[in-house]
Amino acid sequence: MPGTVSARAATVEILSWLEQVADPEIPVISVVDLGVVRDVRWDADELVVAITPTYSGCAANTVIALDIESELRRRGIHRLRLETRLAPPWTTDWISEKGRAALKAYGVAPPAESASPQLRRALGEALVIRCPRCDSADTRKISQFGSTPCKAQYQCRACLEPFDYFKCI
Repeated sequence: MPGTVSARAATVEILSWLEQVADPEIPVISVVDLGVVRDVRWDADELVVAITPTYSGCAANTVIALDIESELRRRGIHRLRLETRLAPPWTTDWISEKGRAALKAYGVAPPAESASPQLRRALGEALVIRCPRCDSADTRKISQFGSTPCKAQYQCRACLEPFDYFKCI
């Protein structure tokens, strides 16, 4: 029941609560599916939630921390500590399959699943970004930055629709 916790909630249950906390910039993906929540554990009677920012300059970091805290307090957890973990750094590899599907359904192409862009360039491989609307691979980059710095703006040559691509980090 929201508002009261009679006993120490299991970490699995807490993670399910945190799946209700949406990323403020892409509200269809939770902070859990985005891979920002790295650890949930009890330290005596205090809940510790470790989060890793997507990148240090992300404007959403403060909002994410506040939203996590608000959700847990709403669930009756008042002894709470948020820890920021910078190492290892966040990577798009931490986005869950559920999160990738949510991004695509929302019209944002999920990050390419294989090697980083730098490694691809070194190997001479082209990065293929599929249109989240029609699934065509015939797309082109319009701008290095989309609606947020972590996304690039693309256009599909097949359906002519513009879309954001969540860049690999």
